[in-house]
This record gives sequence, structure tokens and C-alpha cells, in this order.
Amino acid sequence: MILHDVEVFSRQEMETLQLERLQQTVKRVYEKVPFYQNKLNERNVKPEDIRSLEDIRKLPFTTKKDLREHYPFGLLAVNLSEAVRVHASSGTSGKPTVVAYTKNDIENWADIVARAIAIAGGEPGKVLHNAYGYGLFTGGLGLHYGSERLGMVTVPISGGNTDRQVMLIEDFRPEVICGTPSYVLNIAERMRELGKDPRQTSLKYGIFGAEPWSEEMRRTLEEAFDIKACDIYGLSEVIGPGVAMECHEAQDGLHIADDHFYVEVINPQTLEPVADGEEGELVFTSLTKEAFPVIRYRTGDIASITRERCKCGRTTTRMSRVKGRVDDMLIIRGVNVFPSEIEHYLLTVPELAPYYQIHLDRKGTLDIIELHVEINETFAQEIGGDVEGERVVLLKKQIQHLLKSYCLVSMDVVVHGPKALPRSEGKAIRIVDRRKEKAKI
Repeated sequence: MILHDVEVFSRQEMETLQLERLQQTVKRVYEKVPFYQNKLNERNVKPEDIRSLEDIRKLPFTTKKDLREHYPFGLLAVNLSEAVRVHASSGTSGKPTVVAYTKNDIENWADIVARAIAIAGGEPGKVLHNAYGYGLFTGGLGLHYGSERLGMVTVPISGGNTDRQVMLIEDFRPEVICGTPSYVLNIAERMRELGKDPRQTSLKYGIFGAEPWSEEMRRTLEEAFDIKACDIYGLSEVIGPGVAMECHEAQDGLHIADDHFYVEVINPQTLEPVADGEEGELVFTSLTKEAFPVIRYRTGDIASITRERCKCGRTTTRMSRVKGRVDDMLIIRGVNVFPSEIEHYLLTVPELAPYYQIHLDRKGTLDIIELHVEINETFAQEIGGDVEGERVVLLKKQIQHLLKSYCLVSMDVVVHGPKALPRSEGKAIRIVDRRKEKAKI
């Protein structure tokens, strides 16, 4: 097990380091980013007013809307000529959010991700299969540079071309695989179609992220490949992957890189802090970034934190797995539910494949909600492919009862045959919302 000194700091040692770096960051943005200078002046706050970590509450929040309004480079704390790389979000809901990195930022990021991969079981000299997408998305290059920094043999396959993924896993014999859980599950499915057993590969550890996934999905992945499946967390606005990483020893919360990021959890309605162990919206402040530092960035992700020592020996703050996003939460007939909660229970149904979609539509003034699921090959053979038969009718009722009992929601269920639902080569599309289309008509 590879442990870095900062991973076993006492709470006092870590907070001393965090305060020093927070003060430097606030001074930097006040002097170099007009947006933050104006925000601080509105609050009558100067950098020298930050004398303790509690004083972070004097600082303004930053939102994705702020990033989009200052597109593309309005929030940089350096001249663009001092940056060596830019990344950006997909921009599916408007202008993308653009982030930049200096040479030091790239070096720090590589160190952060190298530490994360080691936490998940990666070791120098072993092979890492990187199935995250390369390009403006931070996942591929983030894991790539971290893997190289750790000293692993890095296979930059990116996403897609699943048959080639299968071949290289067999031929290069990686110990670690990285990708979105939905896409790596597709690789396992394709291996079986080719008559190969995913459990017989060289893989020992999986590093999965970029989409919320449930404990049941973890068990599905671990069973499929005979691996330890660990959760990685990050977002481009904060740095990219590596902000937090689940250890393979405990798999009990993700270790935040406290020396580079300060975390808060707030009530998303009142914006007030919540106690450790309580769920709320994650808020991050970067402590070492030069090109694109962020102050109290509201992530929209729902989780909780704990500061108890982990059984792996690390003392860093741990965050729970992300339950969902504030804007992904569905309100179904007055009940709040996240797609990951629905996924958790669906994956307990043995007749179903691990693929689903929630379709939202509108009929007149009423919202129509349908859950689309897919039966697996084994059950399809048992029923002779008849998805309209009595056993499928009973299966629908079983699913509806399950969701009503545990998620407290009622919805129509549509059952499809094997491989009917679309497969992802990146982030899975779990919600198909047609209501906006109807509103335009």
C-alpha cells in the first residue's frame, strides 16, 4: 500500500496547511480575477480577513452560471499565454464551461490522480486500461497523466470500439481498468457475446466514475469481472478526476485530496452548512490551482462527509458516494427520488439486465413517467422471447411493487427484450425528458 505523508496528517496539521493555501488562493483571485474582486468588495471582505477556515463562509459561492457568463476565459487568474491546456464541458445545456491549466496545475493534477489510482490499488509497473474518453472531457487525459506519474504502463484506448477493448484487455493483460460504469459493463456484455468470460481476465481493480452509480451496480461490476470496483470523483470546474477516490481496502467513502481542495456540505435551499454525516450539496474551494482557482464552487452533487480515520489508515476527509445531482432529482407525484435509487432496486431483480431508462413525457397538463427496463438473455430464453406474456406481466407488477415499497413512487413499467435499450460509450443516458420538446410545440 502506497501512503503519502499528507494522507496521514493529523486534523490540525491538515487544517493548518489548508488555511495557508486558502489565504494564498483568496489573495490570488482578489488581485487577478475581477469577478471575485467585485464579489468580495460587495461583501466588504478583503483577503486579510480570512484568518481561519471558518472565515470561508464570508466568501461568495461560485456557480456554473457564473462560469458560463464569463465564457470562455473571463475567470482566469493568469494571462491565457501562461496556460498550457484548456478543457471544457460538453455544453449540452448551453455554452460549455471552460477551464485552464498552467504547467504547475498539470503537474499537481498528475500527482493528485497518481495518488488516487494508488488508493484504488494501482501499482508502478502494472498495466492500466483507460477507457475514459480523451479530448476536451477531463476524464481521459486526467487518468492518463496520473497513471504515467504513478509509473503504470498506460493503455490510452479511450471510449468506444468495444471489440478492440476486448482484444487489448486479453492481449495487454491490464490489472486496472478505468471508465464509466455503464460502458465497462458493456465491455463485459460484449465479451460474453464473443464467448469469453470477463471473470477470467487479468483485471483486479476498476476505477469508475463520471456518472452516479449504485452499490448494486458495484456488485454487478465486481461479479462480472471478479474485481474490486472503486469510485472516483471529480469535475472539470474543480480540476477533473482525482478530487476524491475510494480506497480498495475499505470501499467506504471517497478520500478527498484535502491538501488541494477544501470541502463543505450545504443545504441547497438555505445555503447553510449541514453537520458531518448529513446529506447536502458538495461545495469545493481549490487551494493550489493557478490558472483557474474556484471559490466555494457549488457542484450540484448530493453527498455527505466524515472526518473519521479510515481503516486503510488514511486520515483525509471522506465523502459518501454521490447520491445524485440537485437538478437530476425527480419529483414523482410529490415524492423526491434520484435515478441511482431506482437503479439500486432494479439491479436486485434477477430477470433484468443492468440497463434502464426513465422517460418523462406530458399528456395535456399531466406528466407521464415510464420506466423502461430490459430482460436478460436467460429469462428471455425461459419465456421464449414473449415480452407480452403472463410472466412478463407478473414481472412488471413485481417491479412496480418494489419501487412503491422502497422508493415510494408509482410509475408505468415497459419491459423490452435483450439489448433493446441503447448502450453507452461514455456517460449513460438514464433520463429521457420529452416534456421540453412538447413545450416548444
